[in-house]
Amino acid sequence: MPNTRLFFTIICITLIAGAELHSQDAENVEQVGRIYNQWINANDVIVVGDLAYVATGRSGLQIVNISDPENPEEVGYYDTPGHAEGVTVSGDYAYVADWESGLRVLDITDPENPEEVGYYYTPGFAYSVTVSGDYAYVADDYCGLRVVDITDPENPEEVGYYDMQGIARCVTVSGDYAYVADYIIGLRVVDITDPENPEEVGYYHTPGEAESVTVSGDYAYVADWESGLRVVNITDPENPEEVGYYDTPGYANGITVSGDYAYIADWGSGLRVVNITDPENPEEVGYYDTPDWALGVTVSDGYAYVADSYSGLRVVDITDPENPEEVGYYDMPGRAYAVSVSGGYTYVADFESGLRVVNINDPENPEEVGYCDTPGDANDVTVSGDYSYIADGSSGLRVVDITDPENPEEVGYYDTPGYARGVTVSGGYAYVADRSSGLRVVDITDPENPEEVGCCDTPGDAFGVTVSDDYAYIADLRRGLRVVKINDPENPEEVGYYYTPGWACSVTVSGGYAYVAEEESGLYVVDITDPENPEEVGYYDTPGLAYGVTVSGDYAYVAGNCSGLHVVDITDPENPEEVGYYDTPGHAHGIAISEDGLIYVADFTNVGIYRFTDPAKVDDSFILHPSAFILHPACPNPFNSSATIRYGLSTPGSVSLEVYSPLGQKITTLFAGFRQAGSYSTNLTANNFPSGLYFVRLNAADQVFTQKVMLVR
Repeated sequence: MPNTRLFFTIICITLIAGAELHSQDAENVEQVGRIYNQWINANDVIVVGDLAYVATGRSGLQIVNISDPENPEEVGYYDTPGHAEGVTVSGDYAYVADWESGLRVLDITDPENPEEVGYYYTPGFAYSVTVSGDYAYVADDYCGLRVVDITDPENPEEVGYYDMQGIARCVTVSGDYAYVADYIIGLRVVDITDPENPEEVGYYHTPGEAESVTVSGDYAYVADWESGLRVVNITDPENPEEVGYYDTPGYANGITVSGDYAYIADWGSGLRVVNITDPENPEEVGYYDTPDWALGVTVSDGYAYVADSYSGLRVVDITDPENPEEVGYYDMPGRAYAVSVSGGYTYVADFESGLRVVNINDPENPEEVGYCDTPGDANDVTVSGDYSYIADGSSGLRVVDITDPENPEEVGYYDTPGYARGVTVSGGYAYVADRSSGLRVVDITDPENPEEVGCCDTPGDAFGVTVSDDYAYIADLRRGLRVVKINDPENPEEVGYYYTPGWACSVTVSGGYAYVAEEESGLYVVDITDPENPEEVGYYDTPGLAYGVTVSGDYAYVAGNCSGLHVVDITDPENPEEVGYYDTPGHAHGIAISEDGLIYVADFTNVGIYRFTDPAKVDDSFILHPSAFILHPACPNPFNSSATIRYGLSTPGSVSLEVYSPLGQKITTLFAGFRQAGSYSTNLTANNFPSGLYFVRLNAADQVFTQKVMLVR
């Protein structure tokens, strides 16, 4: 690896010792119940007995019963406050490397009800963890190896560390040594005979980017990203030496060794099985191409368990290593995109899996009672009378009879010409936001035979729609708020508009105002007393991507994608002010309020049920003035075309936010200038970037944070 990369790392990845990196997950909002427990992605997995423990990013720790490998079944979960990246189990406890939230210690004596009993906020980003004796060893990304005393699991305490000036991605312990996969340098060997004073004694500079490492016998096996498997002789830990390698077809990300074989989670090409009987000449003998991105792998009793990013846990029979075969999996059934509440039921647009009907008479114990699989992608849902109307992507508008909520049945549909993204009902008409084809007006007086009677082609992509009086208000992705007169539904006509600076995703109307959830900049308040001349009067910059919005009473409730639920006081529409929030475990997308005031958030991984309490009790000092200087994880990551970068400043000053290549070349500047103390977000758009790895570098107040982002096209 070029020396310029090491130089760049030393210069740019400097952290202030002892930086306080705490997170606050909620303010004035509490979770009452939860519908579903789907996974964002599977990052790491370990098997103990009949249970697999899976680290699933924002979805936390998931526990899966694998006593029948062909039919794995989830039995318990715990929503960690950060992004669960790595997990290990020792005795009655699971130890989770929870990215920005450090090390979390969970009591798993009752696997159906894991309970956090202790935690330690590491100074960096906890990426991997292993336990040996009385200590947990954490690979803490930019802050190296952290040694945490866990003799009292309820009060874990750091007793030593080794700052390797690199990027610690994985750690394993064998004998008196910790072996660290350092993304920048390769394999680091650290003497831990005195855990309070760990000391590096040797290293081997791998040619790629070391993602993970395991040790078997006299050899360390390193998953080295684009350089595949590297086999390093460690009989002399002070002088580790590569003796063999196998260049996998994808990107080697996770690795485990069992018997004569190394099993590699190869990002892009699935599970690779490599014969290592001759470590100097490792040879691939079999593979199984998993449906998504293989990130982690473990082996137990003839099966390989692969953490396969967005496709969950895959169970692969490896009794014949030359012919591995998938025999079972546990995957999330869909993604909760939108939610509507009517009577004692919640109706969920669950994207891949259609309409789900949930009884919420007991909000603390909601129960799914029925479903209807739609043919497209269920993006939005609204209820009117005995029918549920679904914006079903490429399959247009679907009409579902819900007179018997336990047996919902599709009775009619209209195939819109575009991609149905949003829907609302008013009078005898359904109004569909149909992406590239604008607003479609569908007569639903006969629900079994819906018929389009009018349309208005908006200039951008119609994403969301609401109706008030004689007007339809459309969130038009790249063209802001569009106002369409619909007093004659057969001839809808645009009469006014307001250009928001970014992408308008959702809109609701209350009183004389339209409230627009605008992806990049948050909540916009637009005066529509004169619908032909809408005018912005106020806005609130949410810290994440604003996707959904609804209004009830004096409050606007915003679904902030990467940042969860935000409650904004709009008693003075010109000065909206956040008064509460809840950092939901998934990606908050859709939102609804029930008659009893409970808040339902479609969060991709679940539908969360929340209660907002008296705002007079709120101390919003944390919201306005973070006590820590912090660069939050990019969202999403990996990303396809754009990602949101959020950061917090505890003091005012000059700020630069830049993107670099792995070789230290500056690619672009996202922001450079003066900022007051507070929370900020910006969009990283990679229209002209090639796929690959990049580093986002934040520099302010003589402090520097850097994080990795992956662009995948």
